[in-house]
Amino acid sequence: MDAFVLGLDHIATVQTLMAIVIGTLVGVTVGVLPGLGSVIGITMVLPFTFAMGQMPAIALMLGVYCGSVYGGSISAIVINTPGTPQAAATALDGFPMAQRGEADLAIGWATAASVLGGLFSVIVLILAAPQLAAFSLNFTAIENFALGCFALICIASVSQGNMAKGLMSGVLGLFVASIGLDHVTGDMRFTFGSFQMAAGISLIPAVVGLFALSEVFIRASEARLPKPEITHKVGFRLPALREWKPRLWLLLKSCTIGSFVGTLPGTGAATAAFISYSEARRTSPNRENMGKGEPDGIVASESANNAVTGSVMVPTLALGIPGDPVTAVMLGTLIVHGVTPGPRLFSENIDIVYAIFVILIAVNLVMFVVGALGAQAFTRALRIPEPLLMTMVMVVALLGAYGVRGNALDLIIAFGAGIVGFALRKGGFPLAPLVIGMVLSQMIENSLRQGLLLTRGDFFAFFERPIALALFVITFLILVWPLLRALWVRRRYWKPS
Repeated sequence: MDAFVLGLDHIATVQTLMAIVIGTLVGVTVGVLPGLGSVIGITMVLPFTFAMGQMPAIALMLGVYCGSVYGGSISAIVINTPGTPQAAATALDGFPMAQRGEADLAIGWATAASVLGGLFSVIVLILAAPQLAAFSLNFTAIENFALGCFALICIASVSQGNMAKGLMSGVLGLFVASIGLDHVTGDMRFTFGSFQMAAGISLIPAVVGLFALSEVFIRASEARLPKPEITHKVGFRLPALREWKPRLWLLLKSCTIGSFVGTLPGTGAATAAFISYSEARRTSPNRENMGKGEPDGIVASESANNAVTGSVMVPTLALGIPGDPVTAVMLGTLIVHGVTPGPRLFSENIDIVYAIFVILIAVNLVMFVVGALGAQAFTRALRIPEPLLMTMVMVVALLGAYGVRGNALDLIIAFGAGIVGFALRKGGFPLAPLVIGMVLSQMIENSLRQGLLLTRGDFFAFFERPIALALFVITFLILVWPLLRALWVRRRYWKPS
């Protein structure tokens, strides 16, 4: 209880409360605009957090994250174009409701389900993160190395269904993070004689280029279809309490699915939403109406995808392992502001942990108010011409990339990362493992070196540690599973002539 009071005291400042409101507003706006999404929203505000205090910076990031996941449902309902991938399942029933003239009711269902899902996930975070952190106190450098490999493989394995490209992208991230001064030996690595490169590739301009600028380049290279016109009356109307009673079990089940999926590295809110929607379509008493404007579909998808926002912080805070690209960027921000996620965070800075819990609760409550009062205003953002929107994104991104260190090299890095990101996306390579690789690189490298010191250079001794061995075995199974599955299918359907 004392820790909770300390956490509440941390956020009870004008700056932090303003950051919560502004972050949520920005997040919902970014979510409403199709094609931007949570990562680009976080990327755009990230550089500005370095001029803020610790708690306001964390509040701003969490507000943008949670708000953007919810915001995608508004455009999914109004124009049948999900603002974020997480809201794709919401469009299946949200848009048919809008066509019936019930866009305001659909937004009411989505807003309430999103807030309830988000609050449920905070409860999961409060209960699970300390337990996981306590267990991880048994970890040495060897277990941390195995955990880093496991996290990297997990994220690569779900990368758009292509493990090979996901692994290559992750390895590229590990390589990029190794550029610069070796802090152990003092040697320069891959700097090609450039003194400026001795500091390495900064995460912020790299992320800005990979996500924000590559999106601008992608849109400039493709012919875009005209935006759908908004032909429905948009407002906000909460469903009656009697409408919730038969859906409480569906809501609880969807929140549970979203929270569980969120704790798994590399899965994300879009996966949770579709799993929950499929389960609702299988078990809902109204399953015959799903896809035709049934609120069950909105409740299932929105409660699940927003339940990810809190639970995805479980591995991030407890183990220092980012669960997705968004938490990878936030992890870097936490470290810069003197907060090092992991087991020690819960023993040395428990007040900060509880402050994060309280911020997440506040963000979800503010999100409800923002959705209720601003539904009509947010739909007007859909009318912004795309060239103007992309210009705004590019200007804000570059200003932010330059403003972190005031170094012109960061602009070059951002442009270079944008070109690399554009090429990777065109080639079907996912960007998420690359960013995760950059974030995990230092931990993996340092843990490997420290582990080898503990075992006197014997890498095979790593496999004598039970926890590390279990993580290595799981990692290996994840790697070979696609091959085993392909062989099984081939054997099953192969018929000798």
